[in-house]
Amino acid sequence: MEWILYVSVALIALAFAVVSIFLVKALKSLDETLKNTAETVERLPGQIDGLTREATTLLHQTNQLAEDIQEKTGALDSTFTAVKEAGDSLKTVHEAVKDTTETVSHQVKTQSDKISEVVRWGNTLFALWDKWKTHKTGKHTYNQVTTEQRY
Repeated sequence: MEWILYVSVALIALAFAVVSIFLVKALKSLDETLKNTAETVERLPGQIDGLTREATTLLHQTNQLAEDIQEKTGALDSTFTAVKEAGDSLKTVHEAVKDTTETVSHQVKTQSDKISEVVRWGNTLFALWDKWKTHKTGKHTYNQVTTEQRY
């Protein structure tokens, strides 16, 4: 039975050796990973400094662009004001022309009615004059025929 004890100790020693070999491999791999990580961390400050410089430059350029846009917008304000005033003036002129047109149109209509009435009275007078002349001379005239055709 003693030999079981030796075999058990030998198996335990073998198992310990296998575990030790795998543990050494894992630790070597971890060591390599840590070295790569250390190298990467050492390069980070330089990369961060470069990014910071680029971001600062970009920020300055953006601020300059914003100032330039503000100046140009300020310069255009007077132009927009002038265009607005011109538009207001054109609107005023348009309203004045519209009012004048309405007034003239109303006057023409009023005068047209009066002119039509005068023409009718004139035609009536000419018709009476022609009848009176016809009655006096006993002849018909051309005006009498045209006057009657108008009505």
